Amino acid sequence: MPAKAGDRHRQGQSGPSGGKAVPPRPVKAVSKKRDEDGSTEAGEGVDEWAAAKTLVKPPDQLELTEAELKEEFTRILTANNPHAPQNIVRYSFKERAYKPVSYVDQMAIHFSLNGNMILKDSDEGRRQSIRLSTAAEKAPVETSAVTSEEAEFKDEESTGDTQAAGEEEAEGSGTAEVAEAAEVEEPPPPRVKEQKLANQFNFIERASRTLNNPMRERACQSEPTPCKNFSATANQWEIYDAYVEELEKMERSKEKEKSKAQIAKREEEKKKGRKLTSLESQSDDITKISKAAKIMERMVNQNTFDDIAQDFKYFEDASDEYRDEQGTLLPLWKFQYDKTKRLAVTAISWNPKYKDLFAVGYGSYDFMKQGQGMLLLYTMKNPSFPEYVFSSESGIMCLDFHNDHPYLVAVGFYDGNVAIYNLKKATSQPSYKSSAKSGKHTEPVWQVKWQKDDMDNNLNFFSVSSDGRIVSWTVVKNELVHTDVIKLSVEGTTMQGPEGLQLQTLGCGTSFDFHKKIDYLFLVGTEEGKIYKCSKCYSSQFLDVFEAHHMAVDSVSWNPYHLKVFISCSSDWTVKIWDHTIKTPMFIYDLNSAVGDVAWSPYSSTVFAAVTTDGKAHVFDLSINKYEALCTQLVVAKKKNKITHIQFNPVYPVVIIGDERGHVTSLKLSPNLRRMPKAKKGQEVKKGPEVEIAKLDKLLNLVREPESKAGK
Repeated sequence: MPAKAGDRHRQGQSGPSGGKAVPPRPVKAVSKKRDEDGSTEAGEGVDEWAAAKTLVKPPDQLELTEAELKEEFTRILTANNPHAPQNIVRYSFKERAYKPVSYVDQMAIHFSLNGNMILKDSDEGRRQSIRLSTAAEKAPVETSAVTSEEAEFKDEESTGDTQAAGEEEAEGSGTAEVAEAAEVEEPPPPRVKEQKLANQFNFIERASRTLNNPMRERACQSEPTPCKNFSATANQWEIYDAYVEELEKMERSKEKEKSKAQIAKREEEKKKGRKLTSLESQSDDITKISKAAKIMERMVNQNTFDDIAQDFKYFEDASDEYRDEQGTLLPLWKFQYDKTKRLAVTAISWNPKYKDLFAVGYGSYDFMKQGQGMLLLYTMKNPSFPEYVFSSESGIMCLDFHNDHPYLVAVGFYDGNVAIYNLKKATSQPSYKSSAKSGKHTEPVWQVKWQKDDMDNNLNFFSVSSDGRIVSWTVVKNELVHTDVIKLSVEGTTMQGPEGLQLQTLGCGTSFDFHKKIDYLFLVGTEEGKIYKCSKCYSSQFLDVFEAHHMAVDSVSWNPYHLKVFISCSSDWTVKIWDHTIKTPMFIYDLNSAVGDVAWSPYSSTVFAAVTTDGKAHVFDLSINKYEALCTQLVVAKKKNKITHIQFNPVYPVVIIGDERGHVTSLKLSPNLRRMPKAKKGQEVKKGPEVEIAKLDKLLNLVREPESKAGK
């Protein structure tokens, strides 16, 4: 249409390079008003587009000076991954502790793609390059033949085009020019196959294709379920009759069940009566025979071990008369039980009432070999079999008899629990046991000690553990109630916690002992080698700290006679005797091996015994020899076996020694090891605790004198 042609002409003249917009030409024939309106709108749009562009600033844009705009801000980029964790901790099996990981991988992979390129220099690359070169040689021959055919075909087409162009010359001059150009145009040259550019890298492309498994369809067809059409009508009387029949059936079944139940009850009563009479008769027979059987068993054992019983009662080593400062240990009975062969003796305690009865706790000191534990009670009257046997899920680490109630045994376990066994009850389970709710320890319990009953006459005992807590346990309303007496803390070992918190490391308690006279005073030995003098009244601080040993304190014990003296032993090979009012030890003995346990004798204030891991027992008497042991004897011969504990019998001159193989050996002290003061003519021998205190005081004064002289 002429209006549209005018529009096109006007738009072509007005543009960004044409300068000002030219007014539209007058149109001769204008038939529709709509076309004119469209042309004027198009002209106005062109003017707006050609106008100069202005910058529009947002209202909240900052207005900065030239200096501020030119100011440079440097940003340092590092290769560290900000999301990489900085505090990874892993368990080190070598050092048996959790250690922080020093190196953390900082690499973050954003994209990875597995390529299929191979090296040119490899065998496969050479083979592939040879294959490509042979294919390229064959290709040019085929391409030349194809190009010649294509050229002939194009020539024919060009001749046909020229003929058609000649016919169209009459139509117009424009078309004639095109036809002449087509005649003059030469046929295009044959296309040469483009050679693939050599790979700049030393790789060759390689592709592979995997076969797709064909899809398989599987279907099954089942037979249709049989169906039957049924129709019936139900009246009111039919429904009533059906309900009545159902009720009658239910009543009949109930009557049958009642009759069956009555018959079954009668039969059961008859059977029970027979069983009860048989059980009662059996239990009566067993109780009648048990005491006699026990006496018979002990008589048989006494006949079997008659020589040992004779040695225990009457033998005195005559050779002691010719040895002034030496003694021996005579082996007596050996106590062992089949189920405790793989367990170590972890605790020994004599019964305060029955002097021939002692309890043995079994467990394991090896962290990697923890399993079940056992509590056995032996008597010297029957060394072949224990009197009482109790098994536990966790290894027993310590035990203690109650002085006033000798049938009560307090036990500490490896899993941090404590329990009380009642020997009067026939059950194998403890009468009282702690739990996670009742505040059990989180580490092994290394020692338990009974104390006097509290103000309400409730049973009370204390426990010490590696978690640094010393806990008082009280039996209240058939439950164990705990109260933390003190928490051991190592001085000067505060750790820097998260957010600047100061965390204080707890000490690990390994042993403790209460003073024989001063009820509130007790000593605690720790893994760090320190001994703390504590009071039940103060839970926040210690009365005194002794820098006792370089390794863990295995045992600490007050002297039964002297109120100021206590003894300690450690894995650093030493046994030390202390006065609790003085920071330095009175006596130090190096036993050339780790000391497992030490014990004071009940008959003398100057006699004590210690056992070492090399299988030897050492007995000292300070009143005879202050420098060396009177007896050092090998008790366990095997290399892999170690002695763990030793205890003196409160009445007889006997010690019992436990080892890692679960054996308990009893040994008799020779006369030189229990020498009493000789009676002078016309004078009575003084006996009693005053004499023992004076004897030990005399030795301590000899040690103290040089210091007092130096002070003067």
